[in-house]
Amino acid sequence: MEPLAPCYTQHLFRPLLAELVSLLRAIPDEDWQRQTVAPGWRVRDVAAHLLDVKLRKVAVYRDRHFPHVDKPPVTAAEIAQLVNGLNAGGVQFGARLSPRLIVDLLEIAGGWVADVIEHLAPHERAVFSVSWAGESESENWMDTGREYTEHWHHQMQIRDAVGAPKILLQPEWMTPLLDISVRALPHTYRAVDAPIGTTVTLNVTGATAGSWSLVRDAATWRINAGAGTNPQASVDIAADDAWRLLYNAPFDRSRVVVTGDSTLAAPLMRARSVVL
Repeated sequence: MEPLAPCYTQHLFRPLLAELVSLLRAIPDEDWQRQTVAPGWRVRDVAAHLLDVKLRKVAVYRDRHFPHVDKPPVTAAEIAQLVNGLNAGGVQFGARLSPRLIVDLLEIAGGWVADVIEHLAPHERAVFSVSWAGESESENWMDTGREYTEHWHHQMQIRDAVGAPKILLQPEWMTPLLDISVRALPHTYRAVDAPIGTTVTLNVTGATAGSWSLVRDAATWRINAGAGTNPQASVDIAADDAWRLLYNAPFDRSRVVVTGDSTLAAPLMRARSVVL
């Protein structure tokens, strides 16, 4: 095991955008109405949400234009309320747009986002912190990674809904997703007490494979790359289920294999790498 190093994802935004645009231009009109694993959101709603978050990113980072809020959010509940309200408003506006227009605008706005992200100094302070990782301040590389996970998992929701090839499960796409996503685990375990050295290992199998381990030290839990030698608990999960777990999508949990202390593994099964 070794501590996680920064994970740089800025080079992935343009190719990820190209995959999304190609996918959306190819699906028939009826597929835009298919329900996704995101509750209440059809394919067109997810696409509209992606357009909204891209435009918001450019507005804030390029133009320094921030959404109006009466009171800056502080608690997790306040952050979730703000984010969910912005998301709902973006999807509502997207209902006015045709599928073709959504794709055209996604292609343009996605290029703007890539321009912005590629010019950020990775270790300078980000405008927003990554709350689901328990960070009150984040560096740009981490917030960019969070942005990557958002674009990744929403595209996977669309691919899942329309039966498109799940190419994003391949390592070049999914390894960075997992590397960023597992940084939610120390925050998830923050209230779990255990002896120093206690280890909980997550093993992902399938098209993308890897292991990450939570280790308890004197003050907190820390996330490491690699499998523990003798973990007190381990969770084995397929790649196509791992993203569903971490991004709050339903799946058959009987496919997950838990070894060792199931109580110690339980918080991992509640982990989410997204604001809810």
